[in-house]
Parts: sequence; C-alpha cells; structure tokens
Amino acid sequence: MHLRNVLAAALLLTGLAACSSSASDGRAPVPAAVSPAELKKVTLRVGDQKGGVKSLLTAANQLSGTPYRIEWSTFTSGPPLLEAASAGAIDVGRVGNTPPIFAAASKAKISVVSVAKSNVERETILVPPDSPLTDVASLRGKTVGVAKGSSAHGQLLNTLKKAGLSTKDIKISFLQPSEAFAAFTQHQIDAWAIWDPYTAQAQIDAHARVLADGRGASNGLAFETASTTALADPGKNSAIKDFVQRVVKAQLWANSHPDEWARAWAAETGLKPEVAKKAVSAGRDRPIPLDDSVVASEQQLSDAFTNEGTLPGKVDFAAFVDRRYGPDIEAARRNG
Repeated sequence: MHLRNVLAAALLLTGLAACSSSASDGRAPVPAAVSPAELKKVTLRVGDQKGGVKSLLTAANQLSGTPYRIEWSTFTSGPPLLEAASAGAIDVGRVGNTPPIFAAASKAKISVVSVAKSNVERETILVPPDSPLTDVASLRGKTVGVAKGSSAHGQLLNTLKKAGLSTKDIKISFLQPSEAFAAFTQHQIDAWAIWDPYTAQAQIDAHARVLADGRGASNGLAFETASTTALADPGKNSAIKDFVQRVVKAQLWANSHPDEWARAWAAETGLKPEVAKKAVSAGRDRPIPLDDSVVASEQQLSDAFTNEGTLPGKVDFAAFVDRRYGPDIEAARRNG
C-alpha cells in the first residue's frame, strides 16, 4: 500500500476511535499528542506481575531511552491490578483474558488497548504426582485452587464445561498463586488451575502432573489494559502509545531469543534457571491485532461466566476495547 494511503487509513482509524468515544460506552476521548518536551514530564505508572513486562522489557533492552519516567507496581494477579487501574492508582498493565471481563462487569474505568496470544498448553489444571485423579470428570466433588477472576479461572470453567461439569460440581478455593502453591504441595487442595511460570515451577519442584491443559478451553489471550483516566490525559496517552509498541518489540525479541530471555527472566525474578527455560521453551506471547475475532472470543468467555451465574449480568466486552493504538502497534509488529 502506498505510504499516503497508509497514513490516510491511520488517520481514519484515529478519527473513528475519537468519534466512537463517549460517556455512554465508557471509552476515553482521544487527546492530541504532546510535544517531546511535555512527554519528558510524564510519569507512566505501570502495573506488573512477577516475571512480567518489566522483566521482558529489561531483557530486550526496551527500557533504555524511554522519553518519560516509569513507576512500577507489582501485583499478585490480574484482578487486583485492574482494580488499581480503575481507581486511578496505575495507568496501564498487562493481564490475562479473564480479568478484563470481571472488571467490565463491575463497570471498571478501564479499556484493553493491545493483545497478545500465548501457548494455551501452559495454562493447566495440575494434580499432585500421587493423586488418584485421572481425568477432568474425576474432579467432581474435589477442591480446586484458582485465583478468582484470573485467566486460570476462565480456563477452569471451560475445561469443566467440556467434561459436562460446571463450577458448581467442584469446590473452588480462591487462592493467589503463592498461596495456592503452598496449599497444593501440602495437599490442602486436590488440584490447581494455574499458568506459567507457576506450571513449570510446580512440575519441576513438586513433580506436579497435568490433568488438563488449555487446548479447547482457553483462547490464550493477554491484554495491555489502561485506565480511561490515563487514556484521556494527553501526556499519559502519548506515553502509553510508546509503551505498548515497546512491549510488542520485546515480545518479538523474546520469541527469537529464547535462551537469552530464559536466562534474563531467571536472573530478574529469582526463578530457577530450569523453571524459566521450561516455561520459555513452551512458547511466549505473540502480538496479534486487536480485531473483531479477539472481541468475539472474549465475549464468548464472558457469556460463559454469565451463564454459570458467576457474573451478575451480560457484559458487552466491545465497549471496553479501545483500538486507538492499532496502526502504531501493527507498525511495531511488522518492523519489530
């Protein structure tokens, strides 16, 4: 496509995003970009999880030369991160496929702004090595640990559904990953729904066995999610635009440098090198367009939670999607 046409399409997309933004759908208006001098004054508050975006950006050398300051906050999982974003305590952060749905159900002041897809085989339901459980159907009446509203919660729901069960057929123990690992190794729960690197850690340190993985039960999506307050602020908006492009470049780097990423990940987080290597070898995040198929997949997951009675009503996921950075992210993905 001719460069002029590309620029015209980008301007059209931006204009459409601005026109579609309104108080009724909860999306923030798109402010004008700020000057480099103004951007230097911005502090972007980023929410992260252990071994998450900060580790990745550091390893890929994408934190050098940022034209704004970054202030990091660490969270145990996606739901509390999005609570902080909605409250205005952070500006942007990465979460799995389920936290935005729960946030949308609570009318949180957030929007998803970019997306990546991971290997769903590393989203698992684990059991101890000596467990008598042999398949998902055998979970009936058993206690399963999971972080409420996390991607593992969504995977658990769909995995049970495939086996003809619902969350009402099991006992759910809502636990954050560190709590769940202790409960798992002490046999206080019968199974654990979890994601990497915890899957790899449990397999290596506790010899955990995979009862089921996310194939056919998870869409493997993860989102950069921003507060609507930050998106409406000219300086923050410009910083987030730059930040999400750096994340895309770092994801591409990690996929083409798995050994370097594993070593850096272990050094940054304190993970055992063999745990980091196992998690990385399973495949990392692949940036993809935030298109209608992504929205439809998330809507399907949202409807599953509504039908189970876990959510109080239907969520319109599309109302929490903001594609303003689409052309910039696509350029970063192509040129990575």
